[in-house]
Amino acid sequence: MPKLKSCRAAMKRYRYTASGKVKHAKQGKRHNLHVKTEERKRGMNRGVYLPEMDAKHVRSRLLPYGSR
Repeated sequence: MPKLKSCRAAMKRYRYTASGKVKHAKQGKRHNLHVKTEERKRGMNRGVYLPEMDAKHVRSRLLPYGSR
C-alpha cells in the first residue's frame, strides 16, 4: 500500500497535543481588528480543540502521520 500524503493546508492550521487532541487557532484575528474590543481580541489568542467528530477526519485523512 502506498504512503498517504498529508494535506499541506491542514498542516498549517492544526497541531496535535501530547494527549492526541487536535488544536487550532480561533477565527477572526486577521483583519478589521480596529472594530473588535481588546477583550475580544485577547480571547482569540487562545487555541481551541476540534470536536472529536472533526478530529477523526483530520487524524485519518488530512494528517495521517502527525498523531504518532
